[in-house]
Amino acid sequence: MSSSIYQNKVNSLSKEIQRLEAKRADFSKQIAAKKKSAATLSSSLKNAKGSSLTSKLNQINKLENDAANLEGKRAEVEKQISRKQVDLNNANTTLQKELAKEAKKQQEEVEKNQKKIQDNYNKQIKKLQQELTSKVSAQTKLLSRNEMIKHDDIQYDVFISHASEDKETFVKPFVDELKKLGVAVWYDNDAIQWGDSIRKKIDEGLRNSKFGIVVISNDFIRKYWTNHELDGLFNLEESGVSRILPIWHNITKAEVIKFSPSLGAKMALSTAVMTPEEIAIQVKKILK
Repeated sequence: MSSSIYQNKVNSLSKEIQRLEAKRADFSKQIAAKKKSAATLSSSLKNAKGSSLTSKLNQINKLENDAANLEGKRAEVEKQISRKQVDLNNANTTLQKELAKEAKKQQEEVEKNQKKIQDNYNKQIKKLQQELTSKVSAQTKLLSRNEMIKHDDIQYDVFISHASEDKETFVKPFVDELKKLGVAVWYDNDAIQWGDSIRKKIDEGLRNSKFGIVVISNDFIRKYWTNHELDGLFNLEESGVSRILPIWHNITKAEVIKFSPSLGAKMALSTAVMTPEEIAIQVKKILK
């Protein structure tokens, strides 16, 4: 049985007990009235004589009999109340047990659903990790095969194209990690000196780098120089060699695709799930 059935039983018994208690109170009120009337008549007997005395005695006797009958009815009602109270206590005990069983069942169901959700989440994470590993591996092999870029002018392993607003939050720590791994990096802070032609230096860096790492962010999309660098990388990629290595920084795939569908179609690493050190290690693998 469900707890609602026992709850209805408890409610029904409580209402029945209330009805019986009201009935008992009414009997008690009537009994008090009868006894009061009998007492009033008894006090007036000393002045009564003859037929008046007989009449009053008969009235007193009737009132006392009525009171006795009412007391009998009240006693029966009290027995009914006592039985109903026992039934109510038993029903309450059963209700509490049933509520405890239902609460336990609900808790088990919640835990079961939570475990199911966690298992599904773990499976999705594992699948995404496998896909990421597979894509990185495939791109690593592709880029290794594309070492046809090797010519006398190559001076840098990677060219870092980025917006200046992203230096402190990602680019500078990332460049530091690349340098620790021995990667030759073209980085504007190092390559462009006071008085240099910015366009000339950027064009030289693009031509003399094996790969172009593009740190795509909303600031990157808005900048003139970053768009100039990206155009240069796309032109160099027309040779059939995969040169562009995208990194998404504080940007969604939808925003990247809106900016450049061809760029959005490329497999990218993201700073949302990887640290500068982890991304630098992936770059090092590609260069091997």
